[in-house]
Amino acid sequence: MGQARPTVERRQLGLTLRRLRDEAGLTQDVAAAAIGKARTKIVALEDGTTTATVDDLVALLDLYEVHGADRNSLLELGVRARKRPKRRVTVDTLPDAYDRFANLEARATEISWYESSIIPGPLQSVGYVRAVFEEGEGVWWAKGDPEGEDRVNFRLRRLEKLWGSTEPKRMRYVVAKEALHANMGHPDIMRGQLRHMLSLLYQCEDLAIRVLPSDVYGNPGRGNGLLIFDFGDENAPVGWSSAVIGPSTYYDEPSDIAALRRAFERIWELSLSERDSKRLITELEEA
Repeated sequence: MGQARPTVERRQLGLTLRRLRDEAGLTQDVAAAAIGKARTKIVALEDGTTTATVDDLVALLDLYEVHGADRNSLLELGVRARKRPKRRVTVDTLPDAYDRFANLEARATEISWYESSIIPGPLQSVGYVRAVFEEGEGVWWAKGDPEGEDRVNFRLRRLEKLWGSTEPKRMRYVVAKEALHANMGHPDIMRGQLRHMLSLLYQCEDLAIRVLPSDVYGNPGRGNGLLIFDFGDENAPVGWSSAVIGPSTYYDEPSDIAALRRAFERIWELSLSERDSKRLITELEEA
């Protein structure tokens, strides 16, 4: 198949295939030989600018030794990737949606993230992560269900991968002030969270955190969260909006990305400066 617009599904498929190839310790030349194509085919496939036939995808999954539910999920993702896009948003209803989100997060060269009532995921401490998921027990999943612990462990692995990366990544996060005062079950959890953010600011020079005061007017993201992944010149950006329940929703239409970017920049301007935000976080941590 020829060059195609890098939709979210094509990007997700490509990033997943890249991760599987890396985990298998194989080169792009080896992958290309397995499907009888030039290396440029694998490069384009992993970049999300082309799609894979059923036979090519099956051959790659055989090469990477992907079986069971993971294999079925990727074959279905391949079907969606081959379709001509007809909608403005992509709703990820397939299994392993968290993995595909993590692939985008890890590959992005710039992250712009705002949450209205919670600390943005990458800034969360271990204690905070566990407290958030404990709040959902008995509501979003049964109390004691291993799914809850699986999500916690996945989130922790994702954070380790993000902050352990040596690739440069510009990150801007806006934290709502009320999220800094949230009751997370025990005061030590929130204090540890504040200390964790200060530690990240000290360790990562490409990280910027701003706090959005509760009393500002003109917030276009009130009551919602929004996120933009940028990939430099490699690929078009991808937007994402958070939800309490339901599948992940992605945006890749230029008009939608432009609107999300205007919203984030407005929120960024309404927030305290980085210096004042750091001072506030420090004061709360020491209180």
